[in-house]
Amino acid sequence: MHYLIVSFSHKNSTLGIREKLAFVDETAQLNAMKHLNASPCISESMILSTCNRVEVFCSCSDTESAKEELFFLLTRHSGLSHTELYSRADIFDDEGGIHHLFSVASSLDSMVVGETQISGQLKDAFKLSQENGYSAQKIARAMNYAFKCAAEVRNATNISSKPVSVASVAIAKVKESVGDVSGKKALVIGSGEMSVITCKHLTAQGVDVTVMNRTFEKAEAIARECNARVRSFEEIAYAINENELLFTATGSLSPIITDDMIKPTTYDRYWFDMAVPRDIECDAALWSIKLFYVDDLKEIVSENIALREDEAKLSYVIIRRHVTLFFEWLKTLSVEPLIKNMYLRASDAAYQEASRVIHNGYISKEYEEAVHKATLQAIKRFLHPFAERMRDGSDPMRVDALIESMSFLMNEEEGSDLSQNSCIYYPKGQ
Repeated sequence: MHYLIVSFSHKNSTLGIREKLAFVDETAQLNAMKHLNASPCISESMILSTCNRVEVFCSCSDTESAKEELFFLLTRHSGLSHTELYSRADIFDDEGGIHHLFSVASSLDSMVVGETQISGQLKDAFKLSQENGYSAQKIARAMNYAFKCAAEVRNATNISSKPVSVASVAIAKVKESVGDVSGKKALVIGSGEMSVITCKHLTAQGVDVTVMNRTFEKAEAIARECNARVRSFEEIAYAINENELLFTATGSLSPIITDDMIKPTTYDRYWFDMAVPRDIECDAALWSIKLFYVDDLKEIVSENIALREDEAKLSYVIIRRHVTLFFEWLKTLSVEPLIKNMYLRASDAAYQEASRVIHNGYISKEYEEAVHKATLQAIKRFLHPFAERMRDGSDPMRVDALIESMSFLMNEEEGSDLSQNSCIYYPKGQ
């Protein structure tokens, strides 16, 4: 069994590339995982798609074959060439894959280091995969450890001491341009976590916020939570021309704001499109609109990374330790049952043979207890070095082959029922 991750993020791909790769709704993600899990070399899969990254994570028996399946899927999904995708992708397998997963979960790989959204997005991606049967024990083990690692990074460092997000960076950009935003009017379009965070930041700054979404009830819920106004999505063409600030983060497959909807105004407008694919497609210069997309926020993001550099170093130390602990734990889970079964089978054979010898009168019955003790001790002495070698030397990524070989040698399928008389002290770490 191997772990494999193919990653496209703000680090290796443009916004245009990420738009084409994005899995914008659950249906697209489920169809992709269904395709992957149908491959004979892939047993489990999960897809994370956000404004800054698309990650495909799988458990597989052959990384090269699985890699081909992943790129075939992504090529068909995005319309981009295999060559283009392969040249941009970051590919991680086994230990490198787990290290990358833990880094993503801990927000060390995010555009805004220390941002708080990624953990929830990762949990949602895992939940979707698990509830629909596309991930099971292998990915679940990795994800549970990833969340433990992320929690320790948050608790042991100050990397998230001042909660940040792409939304907060966007608002910082507005304040950098116009100064005090108190009293200004803002329109927030969308109902996801990004929109909620944006609304909370804006209202905290004294901005007059209006929320809009295709589903009116969702917009109402956000407005109540954030003490904002709500407006029908049908009025979008009017609303975009009546607010100085605009923040949009929807899951639309096509732009929701275009040139034909925009009217000239007497005041400066600052628009932030935080969606992937993009929500806004217009000639911003023609309308004197200062338009920012996700990747336009990198200047502030660079300052964020510099301020958090020391905390990031400490965080990576924690991540490396958790990666080591994960593989040690994984090895134990896989190898210990195998060792235990080996001892039990040997014990059963020794007990039956000792009982036969005593029954046939080769050894007096009065020595029965001593004979059983001696045979069991002989087994322990003989098997101990083999067990220690298996514990110390087994590569967790090859342990499935070891289990398969040992199962074949012990003919497990045909003779797995052990004698009820089997009794052996199972030495561990001796």
